[in-house]
Amino acid sequence: MNVRWKLRMAAAQREVWTGADLRRLLAERAGVELSAASVSALLTKQPSQVKLTTLAALCTALECTPDDLFDIDTTPVVRPVAPAKQQTTEPIAARGRSMPPM
Repeated sequence: MNVRWKLRMAAAQREVWTGADLRRLLAERAGVELSAASVSALLTKQPSQVKLTTLAALCTALECTPDDLFDIDTTPVVRPVAPAKQQTTEPIAARGRSMPPM
């Protein structure tokens, strides 16, 4: 699945140009205080994960929906078909299993 993070575009459309502006909005509108480093990382990097509480706070602060913050490519992945497993004709003992006592 390919996800494209669009936070900077959503912020710019709402006249939010700096991390300090976004931190202020998060505190004022959503009651969430993130560190300057966390906000900077959100604005400059493609996150591998985002907490739902952070996503909700961003949507509240920027007055947007999650659809405004990222795109998801839902094109199905085509995987090659694995070849059928060959059946062996070896006796069970030859494959490393012990035989019951006789």
